[in-house]
Amino acid sequence: MATIRDVAKRAGVSVATVSRALNDKGYVHEDTRKLIHDAIQQLNYRPNEVARSLYNKKSRLIGLLLPDIRNPFFPELARGVEDEIQAHDFRLMIGNADEKPEKESEYVHTFKQNHVTGIISATSNKDISFYDELSFPVVFLDRTTDQHPSVYADGVDGGKMAVRELVRRGSKRITLLRGPVELKTAQDRFKGAIDEICTLNVEFNVMNTSSFAFEDAEESARELFERYPDTDGIIASNDIVAAAILHEALRTGKGIPEDLQIIGFDDIPLSKLLYPSLSTIRQPAYEMGREAAGLLIKMIQGKAVEQKNIKLPVTFIERQTTRKDGNNG
Repeated sequence: MATIRDVAKRAGVSVATVSRALNDKGYVHEDTRKLIHDAIQQLNYRPNEVARSLYNKKSRLIGLLLPDIRNPFFPELARGVEDEIQAHDFRLMIGNADEKPEKESEYVHTFKQNHVTGIISATSNKDISFYDELSFPVVFLDRTTDQHPSVYADGVDGGKMAVRELVRRGSKRITLLRGPVELKTAQDRFKGAIDEICTLNVEFNVMNTSSFAFEDAEESARELFERYPDTDGIIASNDIVAAAILHEALRTGKGIPEDLQIIGFDDIPLSKLLYPSLSTIRQPAYEMGREAAGLLIKMIQGKAVEQKNIKLPVTFIERQTTRKDGNNG
């Protein structure tokens, strides 16, 4: 891998001259700049972004905070963010907060130390006060807040859509799993489902869940079938929870989708690999990531941002945990 010394030797100049040209500090003659540029291209030299940021007190780095990197939904978000920022010659630093406020705060501090130019946060911590004191822009992803711009999917419509699809396919005793109360996106899904189901002639139950993690989802699945053994339709708070419910349902001998229909939320890659494959409400995770990155870059560049809260549509993905439309038997 080429170093700054290699570039200086190829261009026939000092390391200090290359440094001035790279960091735009001090005078460098145009002819010399061209020699340095040609050397960089020939050697495929890539400056150390962290070192440059420490020197300049600015960088091409963007920080991305995820709540739980084990959840396959979040790498999809991250890929969208990464592809968009790389198209604008920025680089990404990722932190996994593990749904722990203290770890999130530590990562924000680390990002500041590395002089990131902005942060995209998809974390679930309801205390976001430490973001308000930052000197660079912040965009929230898959989360909503009044204080900062955000990109999220239409959870309210997703909740309504899930109810309509279950009822249309014959479910009459539905259980709604309510996601973590501190997450507005989870509560939007629940609100949409409640608003829709209250207009229909079906029985329903509500079960609260405090986490999206698989370990907690397994416990919730066992509790659900103990409390509501005759439920014939379940709307899960996300695909991880839906996978745990599907596993427990099959373990107890329920026929899917004949006895029980299940709809998840997110459409993570795992959903189509389950057997039977999971019907779900798709959030456009990759597109959400790109939108958030594009929004942040506009703010970094000082461009006018007309739409600070971007809501993307969701869609129903029909697979094998729901009956065919119109088959109410």
